[in-house]
Amino acid sequence: MATEPQPSAPPQAGRAHPPLDAASGQHITAWRPQVEGVVEVFHARFTEHAYPMHVHDAWALLIVDEGAVRYDLDRHEHGIPGDTVSLLPPDVPHNGSAATPQGFRKRVLYLDESHLDRSLIGAAVDSPDLRDPALRSRIGRLHTALGRPGDELEAESRLALIGERLRGHLRPHLLPATGPTDRTLAHRLRELLDARHVEGIALDEAARQFGAHSTHLIRAFSGAFGIAPHQYLMSRRIDHARRLLLAGHPPGETAAAAGFYDQPHLTRHFKRVVGTTPGRYARSR
Repeated sequence: MATEPQPSAPPQAGRAHPPLDAASGQHITAWRPQVEGVVEVFHARFTEHAYPMHVHDAWALLIVDEGAVRYDLDRHEHGIPGDTVSLLPPDVPHNGSAATPQGFRKRVLYLDESHLDRSLIGAAVDSPDLRDPALRSRIGRLHTALGRPGDELEAESRLALIGERLRGHLRPHLLPATGPTDRTLAHRLRELLDARHVEGIALDEAARQFGAHSTHLIRAFSGAFGIAPHQYLMSRRIDHARRLLLAGHPPGETAAAAGFYDQPHLTRHFKRVVGTTPGRYARSR
């Protein structure tokens, strides 16, 4: 009898997908990221497993990377090819199985009601499968960000824009949120990021502080300065790290002092921005 595969740690960016479990022909990776609104991230490769009818207490946002999935939702059959995003609402029974002989590989985000409220359940039941290449691409990039500890602001920003796009599909005639002017919001957020670039700030906290919706905040900042808030924050941290390295601080100490999750987190962003590693940069003094 095949043993049940155990969930593993989140995959690191740039690392190949883990090998299949030899006994069961499947692999599962699951974790709870430090991002508000995300209950669970679930990556799986199945060749034979079929889900029975079941329900979730959260929204399931699903993309398929290999193969295809078929499922029944509210007594109607649906399919998920690789170019489709599926949004399964909470408390509505559904099942699932491979629609191709080779099985399927999928990535799922389980989201609470902070991004999608229960008033959208009916619309999701009627149209759970969305052909939206831009949305699918954004979800893929969100999964990448969620697998990198220390990039929570990027993940929060991507999730906020994904939630907005999903709500646009399910309730297309929503009026835009009103609040402070875009220019005022952008400059207030920049001042906040400057002041808290080491400890950071959650996107929802900033939105509540300014009385604006998180997606409005992102768009206002990006429109005013030509850079997303998470990119601006990382730039400030990189500058801080450069000063510390040139002052003789070792990379490990610098990472913590400049607000990075750990030294690999510093190295990844530092190399992307500066073109070299923190160690080589420090030795160039």
